[in-house]
Amino acid sequence: MLTVLAESYLHRLDPFAIQFTDGFGLRWYGLAYAVGFLIAWLFIRWMAKSGRSPLTVQEAGDLMFYAIIGVLVGGRLGHVIFYGTDGVPFKPLWTFTEHFPYWDVLAIHRGGMSSHGGMIGVILACLIFARRHKVTSLHLLDLGGLTCTAGFFFGRLANFVNGELWGKALPASMQGDPPWWSVKYPEEIFLWDPAVPAEAARLEKLEQLYPLLGGEATFLENVVHAVKTGNDQVIEFLRPLLTAYYPSQIFQAATDGLLVAAILALIWLKPRRPGVVGCWYLIIYGALRIITEVFRQPDQGVALLAGLSRGQVLSVLMVLLGIILLWVCARRDVEPMAGLGKSRKS
Repeated sequence: MLTVLAESYLHRLDPFAIQFTDGFGLRWYGLAYAVGFLIAWLFIRWMAKSGRSPLTVQEAGDLMFYAIIGVLVGGRLGHVIFYGTDGVPFKPLWTFTEHFPYWDVLAIHRGGMSSHGGMIGVILACLIFARRHKVTSLHLLDLGGLTCTAGFFFGRLANFVNGELWGKALPASMQGDPPWWSVKYPEEIFLWDPAVPAEAARLEKLEQLYPLLGGEATFLENVVHAVKTGNDQVIEFLRPLLTAYYPSQIFQAATDGLLVAAILALIWLKPRRPGVVGCWYLIIYGALRIITEVFRQPDQGVALLAGLSRGQVLSVLMVLLGIILLWVCARRDVEPMAGLGKSRKS
């Protein structure tokens, strides 16, 4: 622990909770989804049992089935549409490989899930469920807005474990003595460009490890493997050469998950008209996402729009939509539904 707190955290986490064979096993990313769904189901079930929701306990479970399909299908298709591959929208649609699952659209085990696409999927799932079960769709959207925060929290933590969605580099003034909460990735060495003098110098210095690791063709892979397996000599040599980054995944786990949930819970302590909590979710999540994206690297190959990342653009639209719908929902002549602090049975 003292080593971790002395300077930037050196990322060495394994994306597999349990690994059966090379490239196959139970990943933390999949567990994050499972835990998020479980917490959401338990909360909606509690709302139903306590009379805070007109849903029955059985309907709470059925709603979660719809929501799970909405998240998985919407999240994946959202990434395909909004981001694609290498900045080319829809590219996974015509990309096939020789390895399972063969079609890139189905390769959710490698990431590539859009949070905004997942939201759209959940909204559509709630609308379909409401129509089939004769319940108000706006109330379901309220439930979805509050409960999805668990998935975002664990999902962003899983992004950190996977070493994906890197944050931006800390300012040059902080690189000499980076704070303990920043993070360094050994995989950064794959990005060093010999045509850039500063990076060429780091590559040249790294070559001092040749006698220890060998294998010129696989040298960089050997360096990362040595770090991941705890080779202290390689770790101490490499650590000063790496760049310190903002842990944007942790920032967004705290904001998209914990902070949004806390604010929505406070808003819903007393009864609200159906749809009000869901609208506040769009506004709060969108605003916080715009802020935290400042610390996150834009998606590779995805062009900025007016200086905003794709995530920020989508979040701006979320905020605007939330404001418009909140104005409508808050003025509807309907009875407020029971809040978290008081059930209809009270």
